[in-house]
Amino acid sequence: MTRSEFIAVVAPVAVKVRVDGGPLFPSVSIAQMLLETGGRLNSWNNLVGYKVGEGTRTPYWDGKAVNKKTWEVYEGRVETPTADFRAYPSIEYCLKDQALLFFRLQQRYKRVIEAKTPKEQAEMLQACGYATDPNYASKIWAIIGSDHLENYDREAEKTVEAIKELTEQVARLRKEFETLQKRGNMEIPPWAKDAVEAAVRAKLIDTPDGGSFDFYRLVTILHRAGLIPEA
Repeated sequence: MTRSEFIAVVAPVAVKVRVDGGPLFPSVSIAQMLLETGGRLNSWNNLVGYKVGEGTRTPYWDGKAVNKKTWEVYEGRVETPTADFRAYPSIEYCLKDQALLFFRLQQRYKRVIEAKTPKEQAEMLQACGYATDPNYASKIWAIIGSDHLENYDREAEKTVEAIKELTEQVARLRKEFETLQKRGNMEIPPWAKDAVEAAVRAKLIDTPDGGSFDFYRLVTILHRAGLIPEA
């Protein structure tokens, strides 16, 4: 799999998770996946180096795990221990489980969540201790630049804005519909009461209730024109 093919697979997922409310900029998420995997997909769909940790189940992780060799930097020394990594049924579940981690541990990852730019967010991932690599932030930022990943941030922003506009439009249409419903099933206006009562007495209408504004206006005009006979 080429680097561009890897990005083509993971980028739409990163954008979707961001649109759904995830904290990571898509550019940061994609760059992190490239850095953590070397641009290779794996069968357990964990592309962000998320270890089992305390093992708490989530809506996106059911407890499955794989034991793999990894590398960490401790006091300047590179070590290569094995670790248990969470296994997922899909990449989307992986990224959404990672998002839950950030929100659940807000005290630790508050600066990641509140970052205003991809560069700041990459720096905060390192500052908050997501990885032990002392060059983690600079590597992520370099990947973002070399692969032009900020294009995906703009794609997510446009999608969020489009959804917002559609939501507002639906709300307006719902309000208009409710207004029309009320107008089509309104109580008799005071100014139409005599005309409606006359129309009922003349047996021109069965019931005075539940008419529309236009109906009551028409009955009133007919009554005032003397076209509704008085019983």
